[in-house]
This record gives sequence, C-alpha cells and structure tokens, in this order.
Amino acid sequence: MLDNKEFPIGFTMELAQHSDVLNRFSQLSQQDQQSIVEEARLIKSHNQMRDFVESIFK
Repeated sequence: MLDNKEFPIGFTMELAQHSDVLNRFSQLSQQDQQSIVEEARLIKSHNQMRDFVESIFK
C-alpha cells in the first residue's frame, strides 16, 4: 500500500467511513492505488470526495 503521507486527508477520512471500499482498495496493485489517489487529489469538497469513494468500485 502507498505511504499514508501520500493520501489526501479527505480521501483517508472517507476510506475510514467505508471499510468495504478500504478493503478492496488495499488489495489493488500499487499502480492502481496511485491512479485512484491522483484522482482524489483533484477533489475539493467533502461531498464530492464522499461520492468519489462510494463510486470507486461500482
């Protein structure tokens, strides 16, 4: 898994609220994780981040 300092705080907080998403995210390759984190870095609002995390594996 990526080093925690590389995660946007809002993304980390949302993952903590969605253990099913966190479990699936942790099983991804480092490259796939990095791609998701890069997308998360572009998100500026709490609601958008929640929607993003909830949609990652849908």
